Amino acid sequence: MKKSELREKIKLLVKTVYGEKKLVDITAEKYDELTKFPELKDIIVDLLGPQFDVFLASIDWVAPKPTTFRINLKNGENFYLVYNERSWIAEVEGKKYYLLNLNEQENCEQAISRILRYGAPNIMGEQDAAEFSTGGGGDFPGGGGGGGETAPSGGGEDVTVDVTTDTEAG
Repeated sequence: MKKSELREKIKLLVKTVYGEKKLVDITAEKYDELTKFPELKDIIVDLLGPQFDVFLASIDWVAPKPTTFRINLKNGENFYLVYNERSWIAEVEGKKYYLLNLNEQENCEQAISRILRYGAPNIMGEQDAAEFSTGGGGDFPGGGGGGGETAPSGGGEDVTVDVTTDTEAG
């Protein structure tokens, strides 16, 4: 590898890294909380990546002490970020992740990924399966509740039931 090739690769990498940083700064302007609290922006970028805007619906400042934010996702789910004097604490589905530890941050990222998969937003007027009408109808034989034809009674066998005998006596 020559010096000129190395310089070109470095220039290309610098452009991509700074391009992502500019993208993060532009999307952060949409959310008041991210401009007021730059540390929050850093932790959201760490958890969701530089394209966090695709997943975020809004950010709510819930409590002043300890500083707590509700991160509302576009699929209707949410999680909390709490600022502690040592580090951030993420609460996803009731479980707390101390983001000072790398393995807990990775577990938190997986939990956020899981809640992002729960319910996708209703796009382009698609109808959920639970919203379909399941009223009567159909060709199921049998009486009552099916809404279809009733089964023919017949067959010629008469069955008698003796209701006077007490089977529990004894």
